[in-house]
Amino acid sequence: MTESSFAVLMAMVFGWAVLSDRLARWNISGPLVFSVAGFVLANQTWGPVPIDIEAPSIQLLTEITLALLLFSDAARVNVASLRRDIRIPARLLGIGLPLTVILGALGAALVFGDISWALAGFVGAALAPTDAALSAQVIDDKRIPMRVRRALNVESGLNDGIVTPIVIFTLAVAADQLAIAGGEHAALGPLLELAVGILVGLAVGLVSAKLIAIGSRRLWVVHGGRRLATLAAALASYALAVTFSANGFIAAFVAGIAFGAVSSRNGVDLDEVAELPELLGEALALVVWFLFGAALVPVAFEYFSVWTLVFAVLSLTVIRIVPVALALLGTRLDTGTVLFMGWFGPRGLASVVFALLAIEQLGELEVVGQAVSVVALTVLLSVVLHGVSAGPLGRVYSRGHRDSAAEGLGAGPRSRRPFHGPLRPPTVR
Repeated sequence: MTESSFAVLMAMVFGWAVLSDRLARWNISGPLVFSVAGFVLANQTWGPVPIDIEAPSIQLLTEITLALLLFSDAARVNVASLRRDIRIPARLLGIGLPLTVILGALGAALVFGDISWALAGFVGAALAPTDAALSAQVIDDKRIPMRVRRALNVESGLNDGIVTPIVIFTLAVAADQLAIAGGEHAALGPLLELAVGILVGLAVGLVSAKLIAIGSRRLWVVHGGRRLATLAAALASYALAVTFSANGFIAAFVAGIAFGAVSSRNGVDLDEVAELPELLGEALALVVWFLFGAALVPVAFEYFSVWTLVFAVLSLTVIRIVPVALALLGTRLDTGTVLFMGWFGPRGLASVVFALLAIEQLGELEVVGQAVSVVALTVLLSVVLHGVSAGPLGRVYSRGHRDSAAEGLGAGPRSRRPFHGPLRPPTVR
C-alpha cells in the first residue's frame, strides 16, 4: 500500500467517523460505504488508488483485524450473565451453527457440482459466522426484547472463532487436493496448529489478565495503561502463535475467553480494558471492507452466474433460517421471533477474511475463484439487504413485541449495555 492509498483510506475513516450517525439514520452502514469505495477507487482495472491485494502487508493487516475482533468479542463475554440466560445462545451455537455449516456445504456441493467437497466445506464454514455490525440497529434497539438482542449478539461474537478451525482444515485439504505446495499432511497439520494455538491463547490470556489485575490492585498502572496492556495481549496472542507455526486466530479467540474470565473474577472492568483493541479492530475493519470492494467484489462479478446468485440467496435465507428454527424448537419463542432471528444473521468481516485467506493459500485457480465468488456475492448481498432492512424490520417486529421488550424476557439485571459488551456497531463514536 502506497502513502497516497493510506492517506485516502484514513481520510475516509475520518469522514465516516464524523458522519456515521447521520448515515446510520439513512440505513447506510460503514461496510456498504467502504465496499463501494473500494470497488470504485481501488478496482485493479480502473481504480486510481493502487493497492496490491497480494502484498504481505495487506494479508497481515486483514489477519490482525480478525484476530483483534476475535479477542475483543470473546473477552467481553460475561460468564456470570451468560449462565443466567444461556439457553438460546447455546442452542444457536451448539445446534444452529453446525447445521448451518453442514447445510451450506451440502448446498454448495449440489449447486456447484465441479467443486471438491473440501471447497464446498470451506464455503459452508466461511458463510456460517454472522456479523453484528451489519444489524447493529437491531441489536441496539431497546424496543426489541433484550433476550433476542443478547442472543444475536453472543452468537455473532463467538461463532466466527468456533468455525475458524473448520475453515483452516478445509483449506488445508483443498490445498492437498489441488496439489499446492505446502498442502501435505492436510489432516495432521491443522490439528497440530489448533492444539498449539489453544495452548498459546490460554497462556497469554491467563497470564496477561492476572498481571493486569495485580498491577491495578497495587497501583502500578498509569491512566490508560490497562487498555494498552490489553491491546498488547491481543496482538501478542496472535503473533506468538504464528511464531510457533500455530493458528493465530484460534490463539486470539482462546486468549480473549481466558482474559475475560480471569479479568471478571478479579473485578477488572472489561468495558474499559477491551475498548482499545475493539476500537482499533473497528478502524481496521473499515479498511478490510475497502479491500473487499477492491479485490473480492470484482471476483464476484467475474464468476457471476444464476446459480451463484441462487446459492447466495439460499445462504441468507433457507440455509440460515432453517437451522435457527430447528435450534430454537422447544424454547417457546413465537414464529415471528424465530424468523426475525433467522433473518438477522448477516455475513460480514469474518467471511471476507476467510475468502482472502483462501486466495492467499490456494491461489487464483478457476475452481478457487468460483468458491471465493460465492462467498463474496453472499457477503455483498448481506451488506446491502441486512443494512437496509435492519431499521425497518426492527421497527415492525418491535410493534408486536412491546410487552416482551418491557419485561426483558428474562434479561436479568438492567445495565447500560448487554452483557457481551459493545455491540460492535457500524459507527465509530
